[in-house]
Amino acid sequence: MAGINNSFRGGRSRESRSPRLEKPSLKYGPSTVAVLKVVRQSEMGAFLDAETGNTNDDILLHKTQQTGDVHIGDMVKVFLYLDPKHRLTASMRVPKLKEGQIARMRVINVSKDGAFLDVGAERGIFMPYAGMRGKLQIGEVVWAKLYTDKSGRLAVTMKVEDEMRRASVRAENVRVGQMVKGSVYNITDRGAFMLTKERYIVFIANKEMVEKPRVGQELEARVTYIRPDGRLNASLREAKEKARISDSDRVLMFLQSNDGRMPYSDSSSPELIKGKFKISKAAFKRAIGRLYKEGLIEMRDGWTYLK
Repeated sequence: MAGINNSFRGGRSRESRSPRLEKPSLKYGPSTVAVLKVVRQSEMGAFLDAETGNTNDDILLHKTQQTGDVHIGDMVKVFLYLDPKHRLTASMRVPKLKEGQIARMRVINVSKDGAFLDVGAERGIFMPYAGMRGKLQIGEVVWAKLYTDKSGRLAVTMKVEDEMRRASVRAENVRVGQMVKGSVYNITDRGAFMLTKERYIVFIANKEMVEKPRVGQELEARVTYIRPDGRLNASLREAKEKARISDSDRVLMFLQSNDGRMPYSDSSSPELIKGKFKISKAAFKRAIGRLYKEGLIEMRDGWTYLK
């Protein structure tokens, strides 16, 4: 997981979203970070004061969950979660970012209610369905923000547009035609938004896509316009001159692999051309026009043939 200002690798991660504790007297709950006092130790590890006045509520910080020396009387910052027996347990592996910060996080589990993301803590943090952008898959890396929900638990959301605007900078020393790399953080009806490694915001309109990317996907795009506000417009398509060459090559290879003929020409429908060659009708006409001028093809009765 890499944040806007810092980069790091998350530790062990498993889901921490669990049913609420049945004991209403407990002051602390799962999926929270707290600073607690070490009150006693045992062979298993250290016990932390749950601040309920009842030693039976002390929270175990197991030896395997300790990242440094722990002594009685120490105040220790821990991440709280429920173990397999639904007992509140502590770990010194806390989230690597603060509340309100955004970072690229890996999806470690998906359920009908949402997903779990790796924030570097002992357990993954829950992202409710309402905070998701599209259908996520395990292993994907997406932009997300850490926050505290209404129940006081840590959660994450992919709604990071405001944070992206604040974290971004104006594009400088960038020219039209230059290639920029970044990752998609939002997709709308108009197109996709990505943030580059330089923290430039880039918009890619639907017409500039060969195929629709996924949120979190890393892309390389060609700058087509530098906006007055310092943002960039870009395209995932090749420049027209290069595209004409590659589209012509695509048509030529198709002919060569189909006995030198195909039932497609400049009179074929746009839908048919798009489905077969993954290019627009205009791009197809430019491609076969080039091949015709070079004397490589001829067209008869709606068919195209290699000479």
